[in-house]
Amino acid sequence: MTNLKKHENHTLSSEIDTGIKKIIEKELERQKSQIILIASENFTSQEVIRTMGSVLTNKYAEGYPGCRYYAGCENVDEAERLAIERANKLFGSDYCNVQPHSGVSANLAIFLGILNCGDKILSMNLRDGGHLSHGHKQNLSGRYYEIHKYCVNPETEMIDYEDVRNIAKKVMPKLIICGASSYSRIIDFKKFREIADEVGSYLMADTAHIAGLMVSGFHPDSVSVADFTTATTHKTLRGPRGGLIIADKKYAALIDRSVFPGVQGGPMMHIIAAKAVAFREALKDSFKDYSKRIIENSKALCEYMKNEGFRIVSGGTDNHLFVVDLTSKGLTGHEALGVLTSVGIIINKNVIPFDKLAPTITSGIRIGTPAVTTQGMGIGEMYKIGELISSALKNRENNTKLKEIAREVKSLAEDFPVYTKG
Repeated sequence: MTNLKKHENHTLSSEIDTGIKKIIEKELERQKSQIILIASENFTSQEVIRTMGSVLTNKYAEGYPGCRYYAGCENVDEAERLAIERANKLFGSDYCNVQPHSGVSANLAIFLGILNCGDKILSMNLRDGGHLSHGHKQNLSGRYYEIHKYCVNPETEMIDYEDVRNIAKKVMPKLIICGASSYSRIIDFKKFREIADEVGSYLMADTAHIAGLMVSGFHPDSVSVADFTTATTHKTLRGPRGGLIIADKKYAALIDRSVFPGVQGGPMMHIIAAKAVAFREALKDSFKDYSKRIIENSKALCEYMKNEGFRIVSGGTDNHLFVVDLTSKGLTGHEALGVLTSVGIIINKNVIPFDKLAPTITSGIRIGTPAVTTQGMGIGEMYKIGELISSALKNRENNTKLKEIAREVKSLAEDFPVYTKG
């Protein structure tokens, strides 16, 4: 028996899964050698990565600090309390729940807590910048609730708050959702609050994309305005992949029940601890500077693309992303994605307002600057990236030119390393 235990311990401590190791090494090389412009991606700190890979992943901890269903939770209780304390300080809140596995999980927990099957939700149209979890027919939100949509103004491609008000008065929803996944302009949470109060609705702000900008003071705050604020911790907050709910303390018991046992089982304690690390990082003055530079880079790259003759949805950006309409270029988003991927520029295809093409094809692409800003790139690099994007799309059938662009992309990316080893 002793020999068997010794052998098992030796195996646990020394055996390497070479298959996965090679995949991780290849992914590290990809991230180091490509220009990442996906608005929902970022590079975490090494401390966040180390925390995610810690022994905290071994602990099952259903319930909440001080009230778990398993023994042995005294240390993970401490970690979760620290994450909550730091999140509340960061968002200026008096209650939050750090357990949601994702932004979608956070949204679903709110729905479960305040809605009944068939209740009405008013949310932003997906093609205008909304999110799947705000009522898409294939998502649980679209299957169990009666979804009504508001759109952007056809001329400005920005939210028309008077139109939202008129729809809300007609529909009388139980919940209004504000927040988006591909909307490049400031969202006026106070105007949404006024509309929600007029029709007696709850207001939920989905700040998944803009949370980091919001806590840094570069986007209006939703926490003091909305009934519920949901967020992700891995986009502009630059933390581990996960979700977060912030609300007034009067909703604490309701939300806690909705998260567990409502939509989730055991929380991922290694991720919650990594969230705590990320919140600490976001509380530093350097994070505010980082958020400021995200927006500066986004504006610079957006302006360059405009000067190159690309039409920008809504004409510009106020945040970390913008959407390019490729219609006049005779390109689909799907085609552009293929060309740019071939040279190492990573974006996503994206629908544009009133898009006539399917979501699998799209008329546009979405470009975001959180990751390249984390790398240390500035306005000069944004102009260079704009030049590379424009050149690649213009020379999409010239393989010699595309190979030349690919070399330039790799060189630029490697000049701004984030990680040197996995």
